[in-house]
Amino acid sequence: MSASRRSGTTDELGPDEPEQPERDGADLLAALLDGMDAALCAFDADGVVTHWNREAERILGWSAAEAVGRQGFAGWAVRRADAGEVEERLLSAMRAPGRQVHEFALLTKDGGRVLVRTQSAAVRGPDGRPAGVYCAFSEVHAQIDLERSIALSEALLEDASWGVVLVDVDLRPAVVNAHAARALGAGRTSVLGRPLGDLLAQGVEELESALTHVLAEGAPPGPAEVWVSVRTPEGERRRCWRSGFVRLASPLAEEPVPLGVGWLFQDVTEGKQAEQEAALLRFRTNQLHRAARAAAECEDPAEAAVVHLDFALAGFADHALIDRVVRERGHGAGDLEAVDPEAAGPVRLMRVAATPSGAPGPSVPAGTSGMPVRYGEGHPAVQCVERAGSVRASAGARAVPAERVREWATARQWPADTVHALCAVLRSRGRTLGVVTFLRGSGRSAFERSDAVYAEDVAVRIAAALDLAGAVEGRQGQR
Repeated sequence: MSASRRSGTTDELGPDEPEQPERDGADLLAALLDGMDAALCAFDADGVVTHWNREAERILGWSAAEAVGRQGFAGWAVRRADAGEVEERLLSAMRAPGRQVHEFALLTKDGGRVLVRTQSAAVRGPDGRPAGVYCAFSEVHAQIDLERSIALSEALLEDASWGVVLVDVDLRPAVVNAHAARALGAGRTSVLGRPLGDLLAQGVEELESALTHVLAEGAPPGPAEVWVSVRTPEGERRRCWRSGFVRLASPLAEEPVPLGVGWLFQDVTEGKQAEQEAALLRFRTNQLHRAARAAAECEDPAEAAVVHLDFALAGFADHALIDRVVRERGHGAGDLEAVDPEAAGPVRLMRVAATPSGAPGPSVPAGTSGMPVRYGEGHPAVQCVERAGSVRASAGARAVPAERVREWATARQWPADTVHALCAVLRSRGRTLGVVTFLRGSGRSAFERSDAVYAEDVAVRIAAALDLAGAVEGRQGQR
């Protein structure tokens, strides 16, 4: 049975008679009605059912053959007690402008009840007068689910307190909410359609790999933390985004067709940095404790100073040096003696211990030659002694050529691969004994203030050991 009630047809139709296009139009209308996702029925001006599509049959169980031609819903789709009110509410759409929305219970063929939400409007004839009513309806819970989905989408893309980006299959932003636009350092419309590499300086490969995986395999089991560098007018900003991904597929296709990826993220940079700093502090505190335990077992205080240096080097720097202060007393070359550096005269530093410059290994004492290190004027180690405070130095930004970096390190008597340096003064009993220098290569970041604090803690322990070594040597000399 067709989904609509047709007018009568002639018994014989010739090849040139005009009824064929009309019949084709009726078939097309029936096909369109049956293909709709919403249930639809229609009534003429007398309240007789004229149309009934497959979705209406699915919801209520009544076929088009059973529904079309009936007078209203009474006794089959609605309880007789409610039929008058329901019919009045539906047919009132012929007398009202626009669409009317109602909710009421309909009966299924097996006797059950379904709460539906209807939208009804007048159908007007060629003369403009109401000729009937069409009514589209759906189950209330399905309608509510749809409304919730729409409301959720709008809230996420407008008011969410985390970033929401809809990325198309070409991995370009298609929709961006306000929070995400601020995180990306751009406007909501200016980021649309642009490659992620235009927005992020670092972390693009990792992010695009995650998006590609989601398109191919689906959402990962849990959120991922992605470190990125965002390009902003003020420069690059290093951020950590805790990201979740969902694959978007078209609900209209028979088989899932990927539309892109929904990417939701929160900025957790401050929390991650706090975690990293806490972990680093625990590690460094543990290293100081282990160094103190190991140094306490050293019979020679000078060896204890080297032990402190080796423990401090782990995870902190690539190379380290200990230089002790000496000053010239006379005019003869080599007339050197460890004295109070606050006395008049130029500062000279003598190497006490150093780590191997070629490969990792324990620090090696420098011997007893007594020759000063050829540090030039303004050298960071010399400045450290003169100021009695820490000094940081660096070869420059990442764009500095490798040859210039080597020249910079060699001129300061450091290993050729040095890029960053931190000098901490060695003080004990109110005297400056020397300086400890920590060196980093190109694979590490520059020293920061927190690094200087740790280096100063290590320097205090090294200075105490060197001071004790000097006192022991003095007593042995008096004997």
